[in-house]
Amino acid sequence: MVVLNRIYTRTGDAGDTALGNGARVAKHALRVQAYGTVDETNATLGLARLHAAGTADAALARIQNDLFDLGADLCRPEAPGEAEAPHPPLRVAARQVARLEAEIDAMNARLAPLRSFVLPGGSPLAAHLHLCRTVARRAERLVVELAAGEPVNPQAAIYLNRLSDWFFVAARIANDDGAADVLWLPGANR
Repeated sequence: MVVLNRIYTRTGDAGDTALGNGARVAKHALRVQAYGTVDETNATLGLARLHAAGTADAALARIQNDLFDLGADLCRPEAPGEAEAPHPPLRVAARQVARLEAEIDAMNARLAPLRSFVLPGGSPLAAHLHLCRTVARRAERLVVELAAGEPVNPQAAIYLNRLSDWFFVAARIANDDGAADVLWLPGANR
């Protein structure tokens, strides 16, 4: 259980922060950038939810919770033997990725194949989901870069990769099942 009695601690005033394992690192460290961008993805998702209802909102709420799981995963560096610890760290699981894939497949089955790239826009929900998609892609790039130099749960980057695809397909659904998609017209303004 998390208990936050005090919001400011002054411990980061010198430009460092604590990871989930207690280690202190610079606030500009790649790991902090990665989980910070996951948090940013979650914040953009909160804006998208202002335009969602019913099952769409429920799916977005579930993803917001997953993103907190992912942030918890990334803020605690992997360590040997952690799975056997009395309180193992929270890690994103393959079943969370599988759920996204199943949902993508179900949504995509409703859509006609694309014949052009889609520009971000259309309905307010679709526009916000495209913003979520691009921030999730940035988070994925940071996690991949982090994984090149430090141990990272491989499911973290995979989850972000699928999530950005999920946002893309969900944006098409939000655009009247693709009928209101804004399509790219190559060279239209030459």
